[in-house]
Amino acid sequence: MAFTVNPIKFGTDGWRGVIAADFTFERVAMLAPLSAKVLADNYGKATDSNTVIVGYDRRFMAEDFAKVAAEAIQEAGFDVLLSECFAPTPAYSWAAKAQNALGAIVMTASHNPAAYLGLKVKSAFGGSVSPEVTQQIEAILDQPVVPAAQSGKLEYFDPWPSYCQGLQAKVDITAIKDAIASGKLQVFVDVMHGAAATGLERLLDSTIIEINSDRDPLFGGGAPEPLPKYLADLFRTIKAAAQESPETIRVGLVFDGDSDRIAAADGEGNFLSSQILIPILMQHLFQNKGFTGEIVKTVSGSDIIPKLAKLLGLTVYETPIGYKYIADRMLKAEVMIGGEESGGIGYGTHIPERDALLSALYVLEAVVQSGKDLGEIYAELEKKTEFHANYDRIDFPLPNMEVRAKLLERLAEETPQTIAGKSVKDCLSVDGYKFRLEDDSWLLIRFSGTEPVLRLYCQADNMIEVRKTLEWAREWASS
Repeated sequence: MAFTVNPIKFGTDGWRGVIAADFTFERVAMLAPLSAKVLADNYGKATDSNTVIVGYDRRFMAEDFAKVAAEAIQEAGFDVLLSECFAPTPAYSWAAKAQNALGAIVMTASHNPAAYLGLKVKSAFGGSVSPEVTQQIEAILDQPVVPAAQSGKLEYFDPWPSYCQGLQAKVDITAIKDAIASGKLQVFVDVMHGAAATGLERLLDSTIIEINSDRDPLFGGGAPEPLPKYLADLFRTIKAAAQESPETIRVGLVFDGDSDRIAAADGEGNFLSSQILIPILMQHLFQNKGFTGEIVKTVSGSDIIPKLAKLLGLTVYETPIGYKYIADRMLKAEVMIGGEESGGIGYGTHIPERDALLSALYVLEAVVQSGKDLGEIYAELEKKTEFHANYDRIDFPLPNMEVRAKLLERLAEETPQTIAGKSVKDCLSVDGYKFRLEDDSWLLIRFSGTEPVLRLYCQADNMIEVRKTLEWAREWASS
């Protein structure tokens, strides 16, 4: 039986492939030292280092692939610090900067389904490398990996302590712990069987109700992505707690497979995407912590973000989808917060990396300082900005990458002028195709950089219009 092995190609954050088909020990042993070489070319002079961090999440055989990567990098003449345990991807980005390393190479496929594993390349400054750096790696994939005359050293390290200490210094940990200890605050966490497991308990040294904390490489038959369809356990747990102690403020937090993306739930068990969390965090950081700087959003970000930024007197910078674009902006400008629709949020006072555990701490701090439920805080922001809209996104699987190419061609040659009965006011094609419609609602059609998947995003006045528009897009793709 013949099957297709896809070429190594970097997407929005690293290279991902199906385990044993695309993602193999042989390919990792080839790619890891080439990536280390490019890190040295780009950051060697600035760091005067020869060390590369290697880490992994909790996916199937992730630690074994990390060991293969570490040994291949070592044979290429680099010193390696290999994690002795799983940890969030942001912890390895933190380690790269804290250890003054050339960068980090992390075995993770983030939110992808169980069949996938991947390799992320992180820079010396503690964030995703730029598209230019990944292009340099792709350009030398056909070069042979030549062992160095002298191998480097390989040592093990625990990435958690330094990382936790760094995050704890950024928030009022005592206030959060006191609220939990006094019974005023209950924290529920769905770690989705991923690398955030034990994270909040380590950070807060408090009683956290953590679910799906066991290692399950099949992710309960779903995917470790913070979307409502995977979070029934969390919603059910919060709703049960609401019956028992209605006076307590309840916060639900969700982390993806490698803990760089976040979502939440309010005290009634209602899902809150980062489209809601980013405005809440903007207000908290500006008003309660005195932070200033640019707001960076991707093209899929909610329209409430620029409206709130205007009220706060802050400027907005828009990028294509992919946190590497936000990280790149953080290196060039003073940024307060940068975030993606998919849950990746980062901060100018931190490393230029999306970090779900730090976002969780800021969310808890905002709740404790306000004494209000997350749903209540957001409702007040809607009133303040005079903006109310509903949002949803669906992922539409495609048969193969050839269908993806045909749909892209069709979008370019037959760009829709009418969508779901509404005329198109304008179209932004910086990343996919974002159609602004006559009633100011919008539809974004774009393709996954790592899978044969069409991503459809919509924001409109109400969920009926959102679903109608998304269904139109689904039928358009199917036809």
